[in-house]
Amino acid sequence: FSLAYFGFYREGCVCSVGAIQNISLGLIDPGFRVPLTVLIFFMAPLVFTLFFGRGFCAAVCPFGAIQDLVAFKPMRMGPGMNAILGMIPYLYLGLAVLLAATASDFIICRYDPFVGIFRMNASFAMFIFAGLLLFSGIFIARPYCRFLGPYGVLLNWVSRFSRRHMTITPAACIQCRLCEQSCPYDAIDFPQFRGDPAGKQRQVRRMLLLVAILPFIIAAGVVAGEMVHQTLAGANPRFRLARMIQSEEIVKSRPELPEITAFKSSGISPETLLTEAWMIEKKFLTGSRIYGGFIGLAFGLTLIGLVRTRHHSDYVPNKGRCFSCGRCINYCPVQKE
Repeated sequence: FSLAYFGFYREGCVCSVGAIQNISLGLIDPGFRVPLTVLIFFMAPLVFTLFFGRGFCAAVCPFGAIQDLVAFKPMRMGPGMNAILGMIPYLYLGLAVLLAATASDFIICRYDPFVGIFRMNASFAMFIFAGLLLFSGIFIARPYCRFLGPYGVLLNWVSRFSRRHMTITPAACIQCRLCEQSCPYDAIDFPQFRGDPAGKQRQVRRMLLLVAILPFIIAAGVVAGEMVHQTLAGANPRFRLARMIQSEEIVKSRPELPEITAFKSSGISPETLLTEAWMIEKKFLTGSRIYGGFIGLAFGLTLIGLVRTRHHSDYVPNKGRCFSCGRCINYCPVQKE
């Protein structure tokens, strides 16, 4: 139903994923009014996830539904590979928020791989991209949701605090490992028993080391963001136009360009445009620093997560990564006591 209605009938819009951009711009620009429908589509899955986990991913999202249709032979991926690929959604989320908050571009909507399929009007390149995602989805379950989708980052955070998250077994786990084999998303944490004291001390030392260098990782991200802020500002059409007008070589050699023609007929002076471009660059300088710090923080916390060991004696769903699809429940032979 979600694929037919929210996907092909509603053409994938309004969607919770793209609503990130509207909310970001609305928070920065008081003159931009966020439609009530967009606000509901953005908030409702997060509120539900806070109580019950990522049921939105399992039962409502059409992007997830279309990928589930092709998940014929999903393979398991190690924690290292999951962590590396799992950084991409943070990069995408931060960039989407930055460009939306500066009124530069809505890249999630522009480059969404599945909306073009739902509307049957995607460019050839986007059809190829969507086709590659669906083909890879045969072997890697939900590649977009797990390793690209920016809204999944927010759902991951909120789901960790869910009070009534789905559980695999209704009673004591018997260690049959059937749930492990049934989950295509690597979202089940294996039993972790307390090891020897020496091993625990090594883990504590690694944790303390990573926590100590975390501020330096964040600072490095801030510096990296500052270094690329002009490149990122190039995504803003007014900033690009100012650079174009400022370049006498381009103005003289290609005066027929639509951007130059439109600017000359607008009556705006080059000085006014350059002042506007300077203000845009200033916004990107601040935003890029925040973006870089955010990526540094996400990277540092990912490293800490790889080192940290949570001790538990049963197979349990990882609240952040679990899509609450219920496959593991159907495989579990344990009956309710």
